[in-house]
Amino acid sequence: MKKLILSSLAMASLAFAAHAVTYMRVKTDDGSVAKYDVEHVIEVYYTEEAETLDDQGVTVSGKEGIYTYVDLGLESGTKWATYNVGATKPTEYGDYFAWGETWPKEEYSWSTYKWCKGSKSSMTKYCTTSDYGTVDNKTVLDAEDDAATANLGSAWRMPTTEELRELIDGCSWKWVEDFNGSGVNGQLGTSKANGSTIFLPAAGRRFDTDLYYVGYYWLSSLSESLPIDACSLYFFDGSIDWSSNYRYCGQSVRAVLR
Repeated sequence: MKKLILSSLAMASLAFAAHAVTYMRVKTDDGSVAKYDVEHVIEVYYTEEAETLDDQGVTVSGKEGIYTYVDLGLESGTKWATYNVGATKPTEYGDYFAWGETWPKEEYSWSTYKWCKGSKSSMTKYCTTSDYGTVDNKTVLDAEDDAATANLGSAWRMPTTEELRELIDGCSWKWVEDFNGSGVNGQLGTSKANGSTIFLPAAGRRFDTDLYYVGYYWLSSLSESLPIDACSLYFFDGSIDWSSNYRYCGQSVRAVLR
């Protein structure tokens, strides 16, 4: 829906003709007419309202490139993508990524993990202690290792732990089965600030070639306790929180705008 608001330039024109035209009338497509006294109109401009997609059941606030986002009215202003990396709509699982990798694969294990030499004690990047490999003290993903940036473009990235906490605290959460008739289960978040919604499908996570169904989403931060783990959002029926998992696991990614 478009809202009519008036610009200072248009106002100057209206003010010039105010002696001849007392009212401005706006007719909408339902036939109704709104009347404004031009002496009291300050500005006219257009703004986009959030649109609820009836066929997907979530709020879309705008687009960045070809990807849609939702503004949940969070204090930081962070805007979240409306669907997972590798998906085309909110109810699709999308792709699975090991932490720090930017492409899905068939098997998720230490032997196939990009940032080690076949074992958890041989990390080659993002390592904070020599017990687990070569120390570089990197704790946040570089842009080239961020699955959101690599797949959606430079305007997008994986969320931080702080942004996840804000998302969890800023919404009321409800476990939904067969969301919007899609057959997909997950968590539906409704913003406490503006009522906008976000859906996170329980896409599961991959170990080796197996898929275990529960909600796991990577964050951009390494675990503070062990460099073989990275931080995650996790959820199931009745719970949504954050945790950490082995970096080699295949998990979902939900992007945020930079």
